[in-house]
Amino acid sequence: MLLLLQLWPASAALAEPVVVRDFLGRSVQLEAPARRIVALAPHIVENLFSAGAGNRLVGVVSYSNFPEAARGLPLVGSYNAFSLEQIIAAQPDLILMWGSGNGAGALQKLERLGIPVFVSELRQLADIPASIRKLGILAGTTARSEPEARRLEREFGRLAARFQDKRPLSVFYQIWHEPLQTVNGEHLISQVIGLCGGSNIFADAPTLAPRINLESVLARNPDVIVAGGMSAAAPAWLGDWHRYPTLGAVIGNGLVAINPDHMQRPTARILEGAQDLCARLDSLR
Repeated sequence: MLLLLQLWPASAALAEPVVVRDFLGRSVQLEAPARRIVALAPHIVENLFSAGAGNRLVGVVSYSNFPEAARGLPLVGSYNAFSLEQIIAAQPDLILMWGSGNGAGALQKLERLGIPVFVSELRQLADIPASIRKLGILAGTTARSEPEARRLEREFGRLAARFQDKRPLSVFYQIWHEPLQTVNGEHLISQVIGLCGGSNIFADAPTLAPRINLESVLARNPDVIVAGGMSAAAPAWLGDWHRYPTLGAVIGNGLVAINPDHMQRPTARILEGAQDLCARLDSLR
């Protein structure tokens, strides 16, 4: 009896409800830390691993390819075409969804399953450590998630302090070439550019990831063109800008390729992208 009494407080603590506010401000409550999790976006999968809870995943979507342990996990579809039947079959006690990426009406469909749903919508650099922190609370892995969140906050702060007074450079971030596409000032990529002392030439665009025309890029004449693409290798189309020898980015040798997974996924790896971009911009000043 004494042994049972000694064990009771720890068992009771483990069973205490977990309550977290998601990125829509919704209160997400679990009876206990999640043990079986479905994540409906590759960046959410990655952030869950950063929170020390990757081993709780029982369902992911296609292109969930980082870290290596994420490869081969059971698929429930793609981020914009997931299967409710496969989600149910995975028997999760928590679903992590992408607010703007999983499609219109996705939250309502998932809520009808009767499984708690946490909505991730990361628009600010600060949202990345905040997300890792929240996921750690949901999974009961705060011993891993809290130090990682603090590390990111500390390193972002160091970059900001180092580059805030540097000579500004105008930057065009090119997501793709056909169609020509970039990001506006509300996009997280634009914040990374600002962190490095750059200014996004399309910060004033009305949409988050607008399609633009060539003439508008030439007219704004950026000091630097940063190419995303589909892989870590520099995309072939970055060299196409040499056709415009009077462009500032061509004159100043400011054609730069950054691993898109380090810039275009809102995960801890964006710190690597930021460090790379800051160093590249600094070398051009």
